[in-house]
Amino acid sequence: MTGPHGLWIGFAAVLLALMIDQWIGEPPPRWHPVVWMGNYLGRAGRWLQAHVRPQGADWPSFWRGALAWWGGVLLVLVLAGALQWLLLQLPWGWAALLLGIALKPLLAWRMLTDEVAAVEAALGRSLEEGQQQLARIVSRDVTQLNEEQVRESAIESLSENLNDSVIAPLFWFALLGLPGAALFRYADTADSMWGYRGDYRGQVWEWAGKWAARIDDVLAWVPARITGLALLLSGMRPTRCSLQRLQQEAAQTPSPNSGWPMAAMAMVLDVRLRKPGVYTLHAAGQAAQAGHVPRAVQMTRVAVLGLLGLTILFAALAAFGWQGRAA
Repeated sequence: MTGPHGLWIGFAAVLLALMIDQWIGEPPPRWHPVVWMGNYLGRAGRWLQAHVRPQGADWPSFWRGALAWWGGVLLVLVLAGALQWLLLQLPWGWAALLLGIALKPLLAWRMLTDEVAAVEAALGRSLEEGQQQLARIVSRDVTQLNEEQVRESAIESLSENLNDSVIAPLFWFALLGLPGAALFRYADTADSMWGYRGDYRGQVWEWAGKWAARIDDVLAWVPARITGLALLLSGMRPTRCSLQRLQQEAAQTPSPNSGWPMAAMAMVLDVRLRKPGVYTLHAAGQAAQAGHVPRAVQMTRVAVLGLLGLTILFAALAAFGWQGRAA
């Protein structure tokens, strides 16, 4: 989508997708493209696990995993590209509307904030209910977590998934259109299903999922830093010192990307976020309390709306630039 015409169609599609997300939420599973991606990855994953070696270097599994990943992504790109091409043949109003409807399932902003807010509501009833609600959005064992740790995990999941479920798909949509957003959601889904080290729920993904994990790191690298900076801007006036601190805090996590939004949220909320034996973000911060989860949800809204405002500004400047060259 190039030129001022395509630019405004794309921007209108983003606005419509976000509005549909807030008003309606997720489509039924049978019509959800991310569910379709997960179904393919589940079948391919069972094939991969049937040939995996439980110990030692397993290059055959690595190449099978890469091949299975590419098979799915080529299908995703072809379908998303063909759909976008067809929609762009329509009058611009219909193109923007239908492109926004197609983009919406590749975003999950409302579902993310609702699920995280529900953790705090469940904790208000009992620790066990809070743990059960948290288990819906994290893959770690939650049964041994106390109230503070449940809140920390909820805030971490909110921060990390703000990038994975909202900012990164929009970033790749801005660069590559609908195929770009679909590409990222496929890569993120593959990483969430295959990208584990060692034994995970009785399966070994160390080599079979290595390609999926690495390519997700690459695709999320820039958006994760944008998300971290947007969160930092949402709650404080950033200085050179705070930007340096954000980089230092983010580097504590083993992931090259997830530390950026998590560290930014910790700094903005002035709360300590920990994964025992792995990292402690903003160690001088206070313990996570009941009010921190709702504030974290609010900070994500400010961050997304701030980025949307900057996008409007850049889109307007680009459109004026094209008009100036045409004149």
